[in-house]
Amino acid sequence: MRGRSHDPNFHYSRRTSDQEVNVAIGNHRVHIPSSALKMSQGHESDVRLVVTVINSTFFEQGPKPTEAAVKPSFILDTSVLVVKAGTQHVKNLTEPVKLLFKLQNQKLRGVCVFWKDSDVDEEAGNWSADGCNTDYNGTDFICSCNHLSFFAVLVNPAITVDEKNALNLTYISYFGSAFSVFFTLISFILYICLHQRRPEKAHGIHIQLAGAMLCLHLAFLLCSLLLWYHPEIGDGALCKPLGLILHWSLLATFSWMALEGFHLYLLLVRVFNIYVRRYVLKISLFGWGFPTLVVAVCGIADIYGKYTLNITGASNQNSPGQICWIRNHMPHSLIANYVTSVAYPCLVILYNGTMLGMVVCQLWRLRRADYGLEGSGSWKMLHKERLSRLWKDSVTVLGLSCVLGLPWALAGLTYITYISTEGIYVFTIFNALQGFLLFLWCLAVRSKSKSEINSSVRDQSSQKMIDTSL
Repeated sequence: MRGRSHDPNFHYSRRTSDQEVNVAIGNHRVHIPSSALKMSQGHESDVRLVVTVINSTFFEQGPKPTEAAVKPSFILDTSVLVVKAGTQHVKNLTEPVKLLFKLQNQKLRGVCVFWKDSDVDEEAGNWSADGCNTDYNGTDFICSCNHLSFFAVLVNPAITVDEKNALNLTYISYFGSAFSVFFTLISFILYICLHQRRPEKAHGIHIQLAGAMLCLHLAFLLCSLLLWYHPEIGDGALCKPLGLILHWSLLATFSWMALEGFHLYLLLVRVFNIYVRRYVLKISLFGWGFPTLVVAVCGIADIYGKYTLNITGASNQNSPGQICWIRNHMPHSLIANYVTSVAYPCLVILYNGTMLGMVVCQLWRLRRADYGLEGSGSWKMLHKERLSRLWKDSVTVLGLSCVLGLPWALAGLTYITYISTEGIYVFTIFNALQGFLLFLWCLAVRSKSKSEINSSVRDQSSQKMIDTSL
């Protein structure tokens, strides 16, 4: 210890048990409460404290993860922070030990873990997140743990949640998808009735989108519930076609969302010159043909099977973090997953977001023109009319956001940035309600169609055309 007294990565001191300790080790910071020193004191008059940094290569992973263990990608900067005090084992602290790990690459996500020895092999173990909470302030990982041990930040590109939150998110997804199936089915029937009453291209596209979304929610419930209650399916041949159907449904949903954005572009930019022979049939070749081509190639590559999420604290193999999807832990499966399930939806969302921006600008120009022409009536009536139009325009924008799939943009945050557990809850709730939001949009379209049929005066201005199209 004398030889390492000037080592910046090593700290040794003797402390009294009634004081808090703050130690800086390299890029790391450690705060130890006095309660931890009191618990570790034993019969000694003071407490010997050691804080140091060692390389993660000294830790040998066991052949199988222990209970509540986390499957690692790699340890942040290969650094393990050791915090040891006194002679007694310190655990179940009411006031946690706080450790700060400096983050060099702010695009990484991580979870705080400690080294848990294996019950089978004394020389091996695994990283576990039990008793540790992870916070992120934009530049640093802040770990709050209720014990003293060997600590590190496990960097993993997959989404990592604990078992309690995973169960909550699973129940939200299941009930929300069942909710969406009911309302999407009603929307599908209503759109068919609208299309029979007034054959319009927009109604035909809405029918296709509702059908694709209905397939998506049904496939999700089928693939996840079957694997949850019958985990042996994941190792059998049935999981492959189920994963293919779910993948096809997701691609079809995004394809029709992209076509909704394309049709909106025609209405906004070309306006009058939008006649295309067999228009719906031609775009259907892309809406249904592109997903079919992609899943055919993926099926030949044999990438479908059981997908497992990283869930900290999972107590058994029958966990909610499994689904029939694109298999993980395979290089070509990972590439296919990111290209078809991340890159393609991001392009669709970016395109549709641009279309929505054009709608907002067009509505803004129309309203400004209206306000310039309105010179009669009292100020109170004029203000009330403006508020009414503002409310209708806001509902229009929100409804279009749902139809164009923009709430899915929240999913991109789970891949490209750090996202908190609360953010995952927001994404899950938004997408669990997409069938209900589509139903509300269908009611708005139906109400608009009725008002146009009953109206005896047909306004052919650009404003009327935009309102009708939306």
